[in-house]
Amino acid sequence: MIFKGYIDGLQSVLERIKHEQAQNIELAGGIVAESIARGGIVHTFGTGHSHIIAEEIFFRAGGIAPINPILDERLIFLKGALESTRAERETGLARKLLELEDVRDTDAAIIISNSGRNAAPVEMALEMKERGVRVIAITNLEQSGASASRHASGKRLFELADVAIDNCVPTGDALVALDGLNSRTGASSTVAGAAIAHSIIIEALSKLIQKGVNPPVLQSANVEGTTADTLREVLSCYRDRIRYLDLESEFE
Repeated sequence: MIFKGYIDGLQSVLERIKHEQAQNIELAGGIVAESIARGGIVHTFGTGHSHIIAEEIFFRAGGIAPINPILDERLIFLKGALESTRAERETGLARKLLELEDVRDTDAAIIISNSGRNAAPVEMALEMKERGVRVIAITNLEQSGASASRHASGKRLFELADVAIDNCVPTGDALVALDGLNSRTGASSTVAGAAIAHSIIIEALSKLIQKGVNPPVLQSANVEGTTADTLREVLSCYRDRIRYLDLESEFE
């Protein structure tokens, strides 16, 4: 069963994150906690498959309410796979997306990009910092450090972040070499990025509790006792700041 090598590889990546990125994850948790304590929200952004991580911590059971994913149909494959690749290299796209958002200097941002070199995530970091927002990057330092930026600034994401967290995956993302294949298989950055993102939130929650702040945590909508009203109670104060909250919807 060759797949076991993939699971072993993922476990090795997660072990590296646990030991090598612990300090950075704690620092990122502090940034998120401070933002929430000041009434801010956390904007998340990723292109290509990294958008999955930007969405992973939004409206998540056990997660925090003030998460605002910045999404665009061109970047999440709804207009096609190659169009997504083209769009993430488009200068000016991040600025246009932020025109639709309410961004304040009390906020924080988590920007995810495995390569960390394309125009959209780099520009998003620059635009956030111009607005006084502290930026947390989840990226692949090995691959990004060896690559040239595709943004006019010449900067890569890790060079702009207040805290840059290495996802510890190999260059090219895939983990497993199979006889008969010229390239590796078994992508790892999504699992690594999701683990990092949730770890940041857990650290933030711990720090908020220590500050005496009651954290705005979401319960699962699929356990007994959770109702639309239960979720509205936690989410309602963010209705004007998070675009994808539909608090008028009902469910049984």
